[in-house]
Amino acid sequence: MRLLLVEDDNHVAAALTAVLSRHGFDITHARGGEEALQALLPGAGAPFGVVLLDLGLPDQDGFEVCGRIRKLTATPVIMVTARSDVRSRIHGLNLGADDYVVKPYDTMELLARIHAVSRRTLPSDSGAGAGTEESGEGPQPPLRLGPVTIELPTRQVSVDGTTVSLTRKEFDLLALLAQRPGVVFRREQIISEVWRTSWEGTGRTLEVHIASLRSKLHMPALIETVRGVGYRLVAPVG
Repeated sequence: MRLLLVEDDNHVAAALTAVLSRHGFDITHARGGEEALQALLPGAGAPFGVVLLDLGLPDQDGFEVCGRIRKLTATPVIMVTARSDVRSRIHGLNLGADDYVVKPYDTMELLARIHAVSRRTLPSDSGAGAGTEESGEGPQPPLRLGPVTIELPTRQVSVDGTTVSLTRKEFDLLALLAQRPGVVFRREQIISEVWRTSWEGTGRTLEVHIASLRSKLHMPALIETVRGVGYRLVAPVG
């Protein structure tokens, strides 16, 4: 798999390139945001499987670069940064990042996250709405939860008729909960069905995605945290 590493620190980039290369990745190193964007342009070469994006770049803010990447390509983006606050995590995910890794990190953790986000781009990975038209009963009707409408075949979400832009995993997570409102989903079950892994480190990513959904939908009470167990979707009344 080709991987674009956007990192201004040459020592960090060299060390990470050595590790990732040993695991079969073909690494292209970009030292700044503009260089990364040029590498992602159509016709610049074979497509990348994943982008590792540092936020502390010399020429552009990493958040800005992520937003521009999303206008160019759907290639999964993993933000890699020392910024550990929840607000930064949510902001990154809202801009279209697929995951957010805080430095310092364990190399095996990073590898697991790279493999996890790359799996979702495979043709066989159609998300939580998979199989909705395979039963022979025709297209599945929209899921309606008060002001929220979820179109599974087109993967679109709207609130009071206004379209809400979600990342792939945000949609998969919302669709999973919405198909069984009121049912408590264990954290392990959500991670298994949405991230397709049993890796425990995904738990923090789940919390960030839940927070991002609550923020984007402007309905913090829609997804309820069941302490010590997991989450459930609470269907709005009326």
